Amino acid sequence: MIRHLAPLAVSLTLFGCTVGPDYQVPAPPQVTGYTSKAFSTTSEVPGNRLGGAQRFVSGMDLPAEWWTLLNNHELDDLIERSLQANPTLQAAEASLRQARELLAAQKGAYFPTVTAGAAVSRNLTPTAAVSPASATGNPYYSLITPQLGVSFVPDVFGANRRAVELLEAQAESQRFQVEATYLTLTANVVSGAVQEASLHGQIAAAEATIRIARDMLNILRHQQSLGVVSGADVAAQEAALAQAEQTLPPLRKQLALQRDALIALVGRFPDRDLEDRFDLPHFSLPRDLPVSLPSRLVAQRPDIRQAEANLHAASANIGIAVAARLPQFTVTANLGTSANSVAQMFTPGTNFWTIAGGVTQPLFEGFSLLHKERAAREGFDQAAALYRAAVLTAFQNMADAMMALQSDADGLQAAVASEHAATRSLEIVRKQLALGQIPYTAVLTAETSSQQASLALVQAQAARLSDTAALFQALGGGWWNRIGEPAPPAGSDPH
Repeated sequence: MIRHLAPLAVSLTLFGCTVGPDYQVPAPPQVTGYTSKAFSTTSEVPGNRLGGAQRFVSGMDLPAEWWTLLNNHELDDLIERSLQANPTLQAAEASLRQARELLAAQKGAYFPTVTAGAAVSRNLTPTAAVSPASATGNPYYSLITPQLGVSFVPDVFGANRRAVELLEAQAESQRFQVEATYLTLTANVVSGAVQEASLHGQIAAAEATIRIARDMLNILRHQQSLGVVSGADVAAQEAALAQAEQTLPPLRKQLALQRDALIALVGRFPDRDLEDRFDLPHFSLPRDLPVSLPSRLVAQRPDIRQAEANLHAASANIGIAVAARLPQFTVTANLGTSANSVAQMFTPGTNFWTIAGGVTQPLFEGFSLLHKERAAREGFDQAAALYRAAVLTAFQNMADAMMALQSDADGLQAAVASEHAATRSLEIVRKQLALGQIPYTAVLTAETSSQQASLALVQAQAARLSDTAALFQALGGGWWNRIGEPAPPAGSDPH
């Protein structure tokens, strides 16, 4: 019986076809750059640790652990811990494993389904109506029927092949969702660490301003005791000191919130603080910045690769919808034996088998299959539009990052000059005030300028680090240079 079924099943499968469109990978955009203005090297700010010039290197590759280019060992350790314990990344990895298991399950439809069963019954024949059913003539008899069933649905029009293709594309989409989650997580940790360092710097600048304001208040009180200045000048300085002190609580609040955000990224509860502290002097600015060729960017960005996989899945879905409107073939077979006792199960005349084939052609289902096919084609158009949107966003991110880095360098240069000038000005007016040579209003102006310049300098330094990380994120994060995929949890069966 099996030897009759196998050739039929194989022939129906081999001589079938795969309906629907065959997927074609979209061509990369025909552009040669990211901005209308070419950038090669950013401005240099001598004498500042984060003021070095940065050079855009076309075609340079990006390492998988791109954050190490910032040369902060505390940051390296924090990212390693976050990759091990962050629940969002763990959820994405579990979704990937789930997608691969669903793919493996769908591939099972390529093979026949084999079932085994047995039925045992005790029966009484109504002898007043029919003759005894048993061979012995006894109206009481037992019937034992073990049997083997085989069923197979030949993939004549490629419905299952398209279903497998769909799930392969969905698994690929989920794979790049993992990469996107990985990149977002590492970028958020870097951004949070830089923001914390910036807040530490801003708090230090505010505290320095408060110390200067207190020193000025002490000078004014001494001069008031000598009759050099009036009480109004002292009161004005007291108000200036109070205003400077008011800047500290909001900064400390931001620092606490930023600290909580970093703790959550590492997968901890807020009652367990981090061992690391981040300060701007502990970071280095990479001098060479990789800039991928535009034709390579579409292959590097996880979001683009995920959108491409979604487009592939939408293409396969059209084939599934088309195949649903075509004839469906089935092949079934049963093999077994039926006897009154176990001893008679394999005696001549007790065995049976059947083999059957069937075909079903949908004729009318309220046009539902037609509209499902049309919906699948519209879904493909939607996925194609989303793919183009992902590409445009990626190129926009690159242009924004490059423009920001150039602007950051110029901004830092101006901030350094402003801070130096404000510091010198404040030193001069403090000496002049001690000698009684200038009015107090000049001191207030100098204090305000110095405070603003100090905060602006810290923010300008942090901006260079943040936007450097943003460029690395815009490039795709270097996942293609990472050895192996995210590891499955202990005890699981990786596929």
